[in-house]
Amino acid sequence: MRKFRICFSPDLLQLYSIKNTIVIVSDILRATSTMTAGIGTGLKSILPVASVEECHTLGQKGYFTAGERGGIKIPEFDLGNSPFEFMEERFKGKSIAMTTTNGTRAISVAEEAQQIVIGSFLNLSSVAQFIDSQDLDVIVLASGWRGRFSMEDTLFGGALAEQLEGKFDMNDGDEVLGACELYKNAKSDLLGFIQKVGHYRRLKTQNLDRDFELCTTIDKFEVVPTLIGNEIVKSE
Repeated sequence: MRKFRICFSPDLLQLYSIKNTIVIVSDILRATSTMTAGIGTGLKSILPVASVEECHTLGQKGYFTAGERGGIKIPEFDLGNSPFEFMEERFKGKSIAMTTTNGTRAISVAEEAQQIVIGSFLNLSSVAQFIDSQDLDVIVLASGWRGRFSMEDTLFGGALAEQLEGKFDMNDGDEVLGACELYKNAKSDLLGFIQKVGHYRRLKTQNLDRDFELCTTIDKFEVVPTLIGNEIVKSE
């Protein structure tokens, strides 16, 4: 039976074998939510990179540039890390190079996976249906906060596990159990629960209420953004 596991931080991914595995990267506030919103509204592709310098270089080659550090937009870039920016009409059919504090780093450390998929509450059911159709083990990689545990990214793992219950072996460690129990407590008021978490407190002074509300909306988009080569595109 296929295995479903959750890794609480990119720093812990070394404990898992991922070569024949689908890795679902979650960075709910906000990178993977932003990527999902962008691909879901017509972006051609997103090129995730680890460093500001690499993103800047890609900007010189014709990409739009997007990024943040510590939740704050990098001043010289075209966009920050808000889903509403990526949903703007002017970016339909365009490609964006993107670097963030946690999400793009998580993608880079999972490069040995068979597939890397972008997960968020915005495309929860689509991701569940996609991975159920594949004959591969699954690891949800919570992007965390600078290597540490992140509640909102783990909640996504619990929500995904709930949708796939009975279809995967989820008993390899206690991580899935813990994430599921957390999600059971949170799902009746997901936004209210996330307003308690550390990353919400870091970002709340930036007037991001619209972002928080959107990032906790379930199944707004029927897309599965997938890393093909070095770019995130809509999976067919």
